Amino acid sequence: MIRLFHVSDVHFGKEDKAAVAWFTELVATEKPDAVIMTGDLTMRARTKEFVEGGAWLKGLAAPVTLEVGNHDIPYYWDPVRRFIAPYTRYAAVERMIEKPLELHGVTIVPLKTTARAQWRWNWSKGRVSQSSLRRALALIEDAPKENLIFIAAHHPLIEGPTKGTAKTARGEEALSELAAAGAHAVLTGHVHDPFDIPVERAGRVIRMIGAGTLSVRTRNSPPGFNEIRIDGTQFETLARTHGPEPVHRVGNPGRAPETGR
Repeated sequence: MIRLFHVSDVHFGKEDKAAVAWFTELVATEKPDAVIMTGDLTMRARTKEFVEGGAWLKGLAAPVTLEVGNHDIPYYWDPVRRFIAPYTRYAAVERMIEKPLELHGVTIVPLKTTARAQWRWNWSKGRVSQSSLRRALALIEDAPKENLIFIAAHHPLIEGPTKGTAKTARGEEALSELAAAGAHAVLTGHVHDPFDIPVERAGRVIRMIGAGTLSVRTRNSPPGFNEIRIDGTQFETLARTHGPEPVHRVGNPGRAPETGR
């Protein structure tokens, strides 16, 4: 069995220190096959936050891949850095960013959904560029044909059953193309609540899986993360929370559809 720890929105600077320590201990004792971090490592994209978040990720006893979240890009009040050099503070985590992972029977494919600027007021929402989608599709094409394909992104590509929203531009198009290419699930963050729902696109079923947060900025659920258990072509999502209900299943376990890749 493959076990993935899917964590998101730790927001160093506003992290829940007890929840972060709890997660770190679980990684050390349970030894998941990989940690998928789907963005918002920091709160304000400050150097100190990246140093602390980077040290935390590097200290985890598992392979790690990291997506960039909207909080990981300097905000509007630092326009020069946002537009000219938005990634100069990433040194602590540079090697983890958008890193594809190959596990036994599973391929993790990154998909960037953040943008320095957009043709709308709220730049915190998601956007899938043509180049980001092309890269993800190429990685799917190169993956072993029998593998499960999980996409890692920060923003949900379409709206899910949560209070928070992503309103991802070109997300619907991206979801359909990823499904047609053979992706089985899209792992995301941003909305701070867990979910796992199947949707049909391009004649296939693809799962939308969202993780909660390990920050103090909770919404409808306590601080937590997802454990994804994979057994052959079946996988299920367990929401593990630092609260009164430590483990519960999100959605229903299901067999992955034939990809035809």
